[in-house]
Amino acid sequence: MSRRLFVLVLSCLLLIFGTTTAVAAAEADVDYVALGDSYSSGVGAPSQSGTCLRSPYGYPALWAARNNPTSFTNLTCGGAVTGDVRTTQVPAIPAGADLISITIGGNDAGFAPTVLSCQVSSDAACVKTVADARADITATLGAKLDATYAAIAAKAPSARVVVLGYPILFDTSSAYCGLAGMSLTKRRALNEGAQVLDDLIAQRAQAAGFVWSDVRDEFQGHGICSSSPYLNGLTILPPQNSFHPNTNGYRYGYLPAL
Repeated sequence: MSRRLFVLVLSCLLLIFGTTTAVAAAEADVDYVALGDSYSSGVGAPSQSGTCLRSPYGYPALWAARNNPTSFTNLTCGGAVTGDVRTTQVPAIPAGADLISITIGGNDAGFAPTVLSCQVSSDAACVKTVADARADITATLGAKLDATYAAIAAKAPSARVVVLGYPILFDTSSAYCGLAGMSLTKRRALNEGAQVLDDLIAQRAQAAGFVWSDVRDEFQGHGICSSSPYLNGLTILPPQNSFHPNTNGYRYGYLPAL
């Protein structure tokens, strides 16, 4: 190797390793706060604890374990709606927070009751239930999200806020689904409802000046009824795991998105 080539290679290596070290240091020097509902708290994964059902395998805990931030405050809570975020979670955001993540809006939209209703109803009844939910999302959820995002911005004006959406639940590549009661018609209707929900959240998050992170691409090909699902189907024990990400969903779906 010529001297000139050696110097060039060495310079490139120093640049690469120096940049990597700087990025790692920047990621570690973060006061991270997690807000949101069950998709943030880690419902669907093992070792849920407390009344808020927080799991060390939820995406906030996984991100904190990987990046070792200066501080990590987990305020997520299963079952939370936008009003809970404003009245309970936002006031608890510590001073100095500079990274905040949140997934919220699904419970306001009646996400879980809609899916469970479709599980036991006819195709026509499911399609109508989803249509009603979509109309309610369009009419009311935007204002709730705006108020929630404004509260976060007021409490932590210097923080970088990342809003993560919801995955599309079902695989529709086959008419057959081992999940009893979930016909192709029902799965398509529910997926279309999830698209409407995500599109609205994306619009309002970006209008607030927050970072929107769409998880639909990470979950693509891994819906319920696929060969390698990132989500739980109907679960009897524990029942709250139904239609939530499993461990792979949080690790390979949500974590990369964050």
